[in-house]
Amino acid sequence: METTSIRSIKELPPEENLLPGTPMCAGCGGLLTLRHALKALGEKTVIVNAAGCFTLLSVYPFTPFRSSWLYTAMASAPAGAQGVRDALDILIRKKGMSPDEDLKVIVLTGDGSANDIGLSSTSGAIYRNLDFYYLCYDNEAYGNTGFQWSPGSPFASKTATTLEGAEPLKKNLFEIWRSHKPPYLATISPAHPVDLINKFKKAEGFKGPKLFISHSPCPPGWGTEPSRSANFAKLAVDTGIWALKEAVNGEVRHTYIPKVFKPVEEYLKEQGRFAHLFKPVRQDETIRKIQEMVDGYWKEVKSKESVVES
Repeated sequence: METTSIRSIKELPPEENLLPGTPMCAGCGGLLTLRHALKALGEKTVIVNAAGCFTLLSVYPFTPFRSSWLYTAMASAPAGAQGVRDALDILIRKKGMSPDEDLKVIVLTGDGSANDIGLSSTSGAIYRNLDFYYLCYDNEAYGNTGFQWSPGSPFASKTATTLEGAEPLKKNLFEIWRSHKPPYLATISPAHPVDLINKFKKAEGFKGPKLFISHSPCPPGWGTEPSRSANFAKLAVDTGIWALKEAVNGEVRHTYIPKVFKPVEEYLKEQGRFAHLFKPVRQDETIRKIQEMVDGYWKEVKSKESVVES
């Protein structure tokens, strides 16, 4: 499939469809992702937001969006997207609006809704082959209610409800979606805007459900400096903890692989949510287990894919 791609940050679209001055936390990685996503998707969109951190973005009578916005309960965003998409299709079919006026429908949600509370309605929307974009800003906890554990929380991370570190492994939302056989899904990072933009542009060529999971550093929840969010997003990729990949009609391809992976400790040691792994007593066994899980993932990738290291 032929798509128009960009090669460097100098080619990022200059248009801003998410304006400054939002009430989001300083250093929000998800907000940077959304800014780039809307550069790729353009102004002609309808955003259906599941309750979460980003609910604060558009509070009457103020909005940072050039596009339309609909707020739903945490479990209901894909159902809301179905209603919007159906209404647009009916208007076009009955000539109430021209095809040129059509809008892209986007579900915007956190990892709590994506992995947990909203998973049922999401599964139904994918099953019905709803033509929509699903963007999950994954800050790896229930962020807007105090940073409690979610099925998106990584192993050993401290949250408000896992003070000694989360025990269950993080849910694999990418594979949950892939089992439904949608046409396109991808992981993205605010530290890799060229990769991010190109994936959204590529997805425009597919009709049906399209998933984007963005690693989203959260300074208040992660216990990090707001100015370093992009650094942590980059470190997650460079250590192999966050894999950049896509699946087209089920076929997985990794879009960026570091030539040399950094140790996971470099990513973990400066985050408050992992501070208990280093003091007062260093937990070498847990750190080693995290490294082994990451190494095991990439060993399996290289055994299955023909990859070109970047």
